[in-house]
Amino acid sequence: MIAQTSAPQATDIRSEQSADDAKIEALLEHAFGPGRFAKVSERVREFAEFRPDMSFCAWEGDRLVGSVRMWRIRIGDTPAIFLGPLAVEADQRKYGAGGVLVSRACAAAAAAGFPLVLLVGDLPYFSRFGFSNDPTAAVRLPGPVDQRRVLAWGATAPLAGPVTA
Repeated sequence: MIAQTSAPQATDIRSEQSADDAKIEALLEHAFGPGRFAKVSERVREFAEFRPDMSFCAWEGDRLVGSVRMWRIRIGDTPAIFLGPLAVEADQRKYGAGGVLVSRACAAAAAAGFPLVLLVGDLPYFSRFGFSNDPTAAVRLPGPVDQRRVLAWGATAPLAGPVTA
């Protein structure tokens, strides 16, 4: 007989609050380690405006199990939002919290007047939420990046230019 994996208690998705910072940093450290500071996405976050109104946390009771953060940027002359980091506790990944966080963050961006979201990530994962690398070949990030991992959501035409504040 195969044991069934039971789903955890319902995950509560809430807007990020400043009081969540320490728990989010601990989650990011656990998920990505110190190497995250060397990535091109971190270069973007160094100059972009943090948007807590579009950033969300997933909670199981008082345990933080996931987080997504959003940042205001420009791609050339086009206003956009940069998504990341997205982190979910390893024991929670199979329950869909990451997808809920991505969907909620993109919907919040669109509702705030930013129908375009950019990220650096895995196409097989993010394509299920509408992200594609088709429009991003001419997007220039502030550092080396595998251009195939530069993904956009909501793009209606090819994107071009440097990512700036």
